[in-house]
Amino acid sequence: MTNHVIILPLIVNLLFSIILMFFWRNINFQKLFSVIGNAIGLGVAIYVFTHVYQNGTQVVEAGNWEAPFGIVFVGDMLAATLVLLTAISGLAVSIFSSISVINARLRFGYFSVFQFLLLGLNGAFLTGDIFNLYVWFEIIIISSFVLISIGGEKNQLEGAVKYFALNFFASMIFLTALGVLYGLAGTLNMADLAGKVQSIENRTLVDVCAVLFLVGFGIKSAIFPLYFWLPASYHTPPSAVSAIFAGLLTKVGVYALIRVFSMIFEIDVFLQNLLIGLGILTIFSGGIGALTHTNIRKVFSYLIICHIGFMIGGLGLFTKVALTGVVFYLIHDIIVKTNLFLIAGVIYRIKATTNMNKIGGLYANYPKLSLLMAIPLFSLVGVPPLSGFWPKLSLILASFSEAQYWYFGALIFGSFITLFIIARLWSKAFWKDQPEFKRERKFIYFYELRPFQKLQFIMPIMLLTFVSLYIGFGANHIQELSVRIAEEITNKDLYIKAVLNP
Repeated sequence: MTNHVIILPLIVNLLFSIILMFFWRNINFQKLFSVIGNAIGLGVAIYVFTHVYQNGTQVVEAGNWEAPFGIVFVGDMLAATLVLLTAISGLAVSIFSSISVINARLRFGYFSVFQFLLLGLNGAFLTGDIFNLYVWFEIIIISSFVLISIGGEKNQLEGAVKYFALNFFASMIFLTALGVLYGLAGTLNMADLAGKVQSIENRTLVDVCAVLFLVGFGIKSAIFPLYFWLPASYHTPPSAVSAIFAGLLTKVGVYALIRVFSMIFEIDVFLQNLLIGLGILTIFSGGIGALTHTNIRKVFSYLIICHIGFMIGGLGLFTKVALTGVVFYLIHDIIVKTNLFLIAGVIYRIKATTNMNKIGGLYANYPKLSLLMAIPLFSLVGVPPLSGFWPKLSLILASFSEAQYWYFGALIFGSFITLFIIARLWSKAFWKDQPEFKRERKFIYFYELRPFQKLQFIMPIMLLTFVSLYIGFGANHIQELSVRIAEEITNKDLYIKAVLNP
């Protein structure tokens, strides 16, 4: 029965989502209950992580149907870590939403849908069946589409259409790949597929199936050239929504790529060159895109793309050192990207704009808050000993040792372009003098809020900054965890044995 603890996060998210539906119009109750639910969810996620860390991979067979015939949930260290990061980000965004999202939007069931989104994310991380991965992806898409379109403003609807259209197309490709895979192997259990796919004689069809999965998950991960939907949509919804999207939605695509290409398909020379090449092009595309914009949220959106390239290239290398760097960077990036969009939301509340050319004077007017914001900003750059430095070091060492000099150069380029962009942002938004200020009508500025309301804006940033500092200054612990996950990824027999021989 102890194995069943890994499905507790799903139960918590589903339960609180249903309860919130019954209080559809009671906004104050929804705000409080959502924060309580996510706090409980964080406690449950910590318990699940600790349980898996101490006892190894845990498996739950739904309906007591043995694998590979029944649906299974599998909690290995990678899944448990991502469930924990989802809970941390979910709590921070829930607190931020309670003060930053206007009541008119909350009345459309914002918090209930938000819990459904977390349910979909946790389900995707914990499923051991690739068809159910598709099902969880659909829950994520439906929930995120509702969140991105709540409010009905023109730019929101335009972004929502682009977001939904590309992700729906990705789902169609994913479903096609599933059909081909089932026809080849006769199973969709990932542990069972790990053995059967390698014995299929028609390797050409296997490679075609692998490329279909790469395209489907690549769209969801926003890799080159499939990334245009992300900067066109992530800046349109409220900052709280953008934050959870930035931290987790693209990362679930990266997770799916790691799981599929470590468990089901072997990364041969063709796939290795393809993944590394796509990673390099993604780094350059995202970095150059970030240079061309002055809207802070658009800049951060392109940096999401740039840094996805770091992880895709590292996956292509598929060595223990590279995978350690990929996992470490995934942990760092979820926390920092979530925090950056919350910071963008606070800046908007202070200045009524996110155009860095129209801001200025933040450090002069809010020195303590500016120093708090500086930590995640420079963590993103990878200034030692902050969290972004250590995984990039592993990726650089892996690329150099494998003689992948183009990828090595792309990592250096991505690091310097991130440094330049953040330095430009800091110079324009924080250090330069305040430009001529014109007050927006019917807009409540940060300085007009009550002290407790200001605290609600700042607390989530403080929480994620604390986690980010722990990742940086406690890098030895995160490195140890990443090494263990990398070993589990490269030694898939551990996963197979846990699922097929419980």
